[in-house]
Amino acid sequence: MDAINLKNYFFYFASFVVIIAGIKMSSEVVVILFLAIFISSIFSSLLKILQKKHIPKVLSYIFILFLVILVSLMLAYVVNISLKDFITNLPVYEEKFKNLILNSIHFIQAYGVEIDKAKIMESLNFGSFFGFTTNIIGSISTFLSKFLLVVIGVAFILAESKSFQTKLRVIFRNNARKLEHFNLFSYNIQRYFVVKSFTSFLTGFIIAIMLSYFGVDYPILWGVIAMLFNFVPVVGSIIASFPAILLAIMNLDVNATIWITIFYVVINISISNILEPKLMGKELGLSPLVIFFSLIFWGYILGIVGMFLAVPITMTLKIAFDSNLGTHWLGILMSDLSRKREKNNKEA
Repeated sequence: MDAINLKNYFFYFASFVVIIAGIKMSSEVVVILFLAIFISSIFSSLLKILQKKHIPKVLSYIFILFLVILVSLMLAYVVNISLKDFITNLPVYEEKFKNLILNSIHFIQAYGVEIDKAKIMESLNFGSFFGFTTNIIGSISTFLSKFLLVVIGVAFILAESKSFQTKLRVIFRNNARKLEHFNLFSYNIQRYFVVKSFTSFLTGFIIAIMLSYFGVDYPILWGVIAMLFNFVPVVGSIIASFPAILLAIMNLDVNATIWITIFYVVINISISNILEPKLMGKELGLSPLVIFFSLIFWGYILGIVGMFLAVPITMTLKIAFDSNLGTHWLGILMSDLSRKREKNNKEA
């Protein structure tokens, strides 16, 4: 029995390696497929709500498709225009940043600290600071440029959603338990994506308003980046805040920059650590270790888009494991049990 089980484990491991290698080789197609599935999961909830309101299916479908196209075009337009303007003004920002470094050196030297200004200016690669930001925005622009194919995929998936339910009932007609597990899996997936999309939009919206109030350049662009990077836990909020805070340091006074930094921290903590768990439910929490390795793993397999999709993909796997008694133990291994203990202590 042990020998048989060992052979099975090696077989599963080999299958896993082959599948992952195949996903990496076809990552461009897989990314489009994953995005289409995830976005259709979000909008299928809206489709059900519209149908419950007795709105004809065709009109509901056209409205949702129009909404997806409108949001995609708006995001692509804002990022494209802001990116071009940002690159045009890049030499100005680099010069301001150099002056900021020089003023900081002079300020420190005024207190009697000896600093070799020439070596510091020579060692600092100013292009790398802004190149990092440009690469981020450029990657997002490329990411949004694929949205035409994603929208087409969403359209076909939503069109098949009703018949897909009928197919499932036919497949599981003799096994109501499996159909129940699949429905639970679908419900939890939709709930996760709807809540995550709402909290991401709320994060980006509040940050855009906050930056507009302080007069930071390109507030809508940084709001869009904050919204997208909210799907990347922990490091996402730090990366999203970097360009806006850097511009604030160069164009605004110290007090305004400190307040912007504080607001970034408060907004992200309030939404990600307080609002999101309440809306999503404690049982959908992922272990921090799983989140960390999922970012590395899916980022390596699918590139920068994989970092956006890392937690949704991992959460999908966890919900799938939780929905089946045979794999429930894998779901427990991926869970954040500290949240469950907090919940049990409160109930006690």
